[in-house]
Amino acid sequence: MDARTRVAVSAALILGLLAGCGDDAAAPAGPAAGDPTPQATGEPWYDETTPAASGGTTGGAGSPCPVPVTFPLADGWTAKAVEPPKGELAELVGEALTKRGGTTVRCEVDGRPAGGGFLRIWATDTPTAAPRAALESFAAGAGETVTGQQFRDLRAGGLDATEMTWLATSPLAEEEAARNWALAVQSAGQTLVFAVNEGLITERTDVLPAYRLAVRGLTAAG
Repeated sequence: MDARTRVAVSAALILGLLAGCGDDAAAPAGPAAGDPTPQATGEPWYDETTPAASGGTTGGAGSPCPVPVTFPLADGWTAKAVEPPKGELAELVGEALTKRGGTTVRCEVDGRPAGGGFLRIWATDTPTAAPRAALESFAAGAGETVTGQQFRDLRAGGLDATEMTWLATSPLAEEEAARNWALAVQSAGQTLVFAVNEGLITERTDVLPAYRLAVRGLTAAG
């Protein structure tokens, strides 16, 4: 196992332990809710990706994902709240994994049992942060080299949203750039960021179906 793989796997394991119960290019708008017609096939949006089959919903107060929206879960994926780390060392390690670019992770949707990766939902520390600004800060907050940023405005279920895609390269190791996608929405006075990426152990076909299902089914929590 090379250094890059060890780092990625270690980070995923640590975040799992914490879990409880640039260049701006214009891009076409994505499909409206319920519209199955791809709008931007291939790189970088891959709108032809079919959303995963639903296996339930999560979101809202009292759920494993306590955020002011609800969204469908891909079949076999499970949501877990991310709890604050305990102890001095845990706080140091947890800070690196639970804080990013002005956001704090609220929950993680784990698709490993179904052969997928992770979908994480982050809340901005400034609740009313503008979606595009939140995405820019989030992308830059990982300490990676960010290139090829593209943005588009679209409807995500019943909510207006801004989506961003970019390539990220770690400065600590020689590696290919990883493609990332994130979508920001505002609900009940809080800006949320839904984020996935092609990682060392996952490809877009592992993560995009669950991500598309979730963001296309967003509704404000009652």
